[in-house]
Formats: sequence, C-alpha cells, structure tokens
Amino acid sequence: MSTLNLWQDPFADVEQLVRTVFGAQPERPQGWTPASEVFRDGDDALVQVELPGLHADKDVTVEIERGHLIVRGERLPQGDSATQRATVRERRYGSFRRVFRLPDHVGPEHLSASYDAGILTVRVRDAYAPPAPHKVSISVGSAVAVDAGSSTAGSSTAGSSETPEPSTAGEAGATQLAGSAA
Repeated sequence: MSTLNLWQDPFADVEQLVRTVFGAQPERPQGWTPASEVFRDGDDALVQVELPGLHADKDVTVEIERGHLIVRGERLPQGDSATQRATVRERRYGSFRRVFRLPDHVGPEHLSASYDAGILTVRVRDAYAPPAPHKVSISVGSAVAVDAGSSTAGSSTAGSSETPEPSTAGEAGATQLAGSAA
C-alpha cells in the first residue's frame, strides 16, 4: 500500500511554534506579481501581463500616472475560504501592481487594452516613434512686446527700435524666457 505524501508549507512548523509561544501568527508578505513581457510592434509597444482567472472589467485597472503605465488589481480566493481549507495551495492571492515607464510624449490617448485567455494586452501607440515637434503658429501684424518691469503689456512695438534684449543668463547659449536672471 502506498501513501500519498503531500508537500507541506516549510513555514508551518515555525508559525505553529510562534503561535504556541507568543499567541500570535506572524505576518507573511501579501499579494503577488504577475508575469509580464513587453514586445515591439513597429512603432508601438505591446505590454502583456498574465492574469489568469481574473475578470478584466472588475478585478483589473489600467491607468497612466506621472509618465508610468500602471496595471493593478486583486485576485481573491474562490468560494468561502473560511469553510474551505486547501490541502495544497500553489496559487497566489491578494493585490498586485505592475509599473512600466512610458516615453514623455505618450498620453492616455495612446493606450488601448484588451483581455483574452488570461492575458491582458496593452497597446501603447507610437511608444518607439520619435516625438513629433509641436508647431507654434505665428500671427502677423500684431506683435506684442512685454517688458517685465513695466505695465505696457499689449503695446505694439512694430517698427519701434525699443525691442527688449533677451537675457542669456543660465545655461550657455540658452535664452531665459521667464523671470529675471540674477
């Protein structure tokens, strides 16, 4: 006759000893870290996170915060954990959070997400594309000179020889646009 010997939690004896001596159960780290991969698809980045058994619409959130893509959520045990005791427990439960740095030019409008077969895929459009320069429109005939020391803002200096000189204090070759250089 053979006996089924199940692997035991290596910390179970230590926990039992602490409970017996001190009357308390030590805290174990909570949560888990889902596996992820980042792929390049042309100029786009594809971030894939393994989240099997989760409902993407209620267990997972995807957001941008201060230049970072953040995927977070929580996996709760199935059923009533108070009455069910697992003989073998290999799944991880609790909250998770994965953070990915985004290029400076990427905003919320560049993201789209889908969930299929336990894999969350976030497409980051133009993540590898060089940022496009922003063009500033120039209005003709309504030049406005602003002198920081006077209240003549709005007076036109077209044709006037009293154009203020920009300050070049600070970084070599850089023109300071705001404030005064000391």
